[in-house]
Amino acid sequence: MKNIFNNSSIQAISSCIPSQTIYLKDQADLLYNGDLRKVQRIQKSIGLDARHIVDQNTTTLDLCFEACQQIFTHSPILPSQIDALIFVTQTPNFLQPNNAHLLHGKLNLSHQCACFDLNQGCSGYIYGLFLASTLIQNGAKHILLCAGDTLSKVVDPTDSNTAPIFGDAGSATLVSFSDNTSFFSLHADGKGWENIILPNSGFSSSQCFTKTPFDSHYLCMDGAEVFNFSIDKEPPAILEILEYSQTQIEEIDHIFFHQANAYIISNIARRLNLPLEKAPTESIGKYGNTSSASIPLAICDLLHSTSRTKNLKVILSGFGVGLSWATCLTNLINNAMILKPKLYQGEK
Repeated sequence: MKNIFNNSSIQAISSCIPSQTIYLKDQADLLYNGDLRKVQRIQKSIGLDARHIVDQNTTTLDLCFEACQQIFTHSPILPSQIDALIFVTQTPNFLQPNNAHLLHGKLNLSHQCACFDLNQGCSGYIYGLFLASTLIQNGAKHILLCAGDTLSKVVDPTDSNTAPIFGDAGSATLVSFSDNTSFFSLHADGKGWENIILPNSGFSSSQCFTKTPFDSHYLCMDGAEVFNFSIDKEPPAILEILEYSQTQIEEIDHIFFHQANAYIISNIARRLNLPLEKAPTESIGKYGNTSSASIPLAICDLLHSTSRTKNLKVILSGFGVGLSWATCLTNLINNAMILKPKLYQGEK
């Protein structure tokens, strides 16, 4: 589906990462039988180097709470002014109650604030922005959108196909009523559901799986299928949003893709004849693939120290688990607060 919103914009973005850092070279023995040349090839081609991992007691909720506190510290908006809280995650504290209500209590938000979780992964940030824009179009003034995951808790630490890829992070985005136009395009292909899956994590019989081990409790991913899906769907999705918004690709300042890996993004960019400097991938080497938090984290990593005298025309595009893909073309207004990623130091 596609939609246009004329009255909402991003006012602030913050992000939070765990303080513990794991470097790929330090896991050469565990993951690659000590083959340092293979580590170097992976670093060069896929862009992986470091990732931040939570400890046993830290959750996605903790990281997103810290990101929210950053926004309230630097923004004139008060917690009492938040009309709705959207929490995008696939690693909540509990199946029930949801993370949005837990965070509502920790932030001491108003009883008039609506709260709900969105079970989405790699495209979840765009889905969340779409829902926030919908709420504002229907009368809300300020929406707090949190997106984050701690996939290190569900990845086999000895699996060289998944362990080096995924890092942990949380984010918070303030979306407010504003004179700004955003274009959205949302897509799904549920027939690809087994390509990225956490089996035995719900109430379905494991016997329904055909690609994953019946007894697995770790995240399973068919890397080849995900790669093919990404480079098949993303270039048309970018062209679609450009045509829908009547925008030329040369007018775009940045395209922030879901930070899956540098190889995927470079392949997408090449198919679009897009200069690589317009499709940043630096955050992959610093944080890994952080699922729903990867786009806001990439924005914070790139833009937190830059001064902007004009609005930036950006495309945000996520793709992955579901399978799903979602794209937004919007203006990142020049006075929007983009905060430096913060290291989580634990409960004070």
